[in-house]
Amino acid sequence: MAGEGSRRTQFQPGQSGNPKGRPPGSRSRKLAVLDNLGEQSAEAILVATIDGAKCGDTSAARAILDRVWPARKGARVAFDLPEMARAGDLAAAISGVNRQVAAGVLSLEEGALVVGLLDAQRKALETGELVARIAALEERIGLK
Repeated sequence: MAGEGSRRTQFQPGQSGNPKGRPPGSRSRKLAVLDNLGEQSAEAILVATIDGAKCGDTSAARAILDRVWPARKGARVAFDLPEMARAGDLAAAISGVNRQVAAGVLSLEEGALVVGLLDAQRKALETGELVARIAALEERIGLK
């Protein structure tokens, strides 16, 4: 090897190590067989699971309820937040969130999520303010 950068590899980018192998995105034979079994028996499995749940099988009941009524991703939280009418109001809003995190009203994770939402609101407010300022400037110089 002559120097750095001249390193050769066995396979070039985009070249498969096994060109006759399973195509990308296809399922393995084992999964295809399981899919086929599932399709043939889906109704019987569903009826048996529902019957089990009716008879007190908590695992069957959990399996059904998890599909029909999935667990909630995140909890609702209530907290104080000042009104944000201008992008400049963001500092006071973040300060209020920080105080609530310090007091234990909000967790660190919840506080971070709320600050992320406040930042999105700040961007929207700034965009609205910029649009209004541009329109006023255009009107002043006679573009409108």
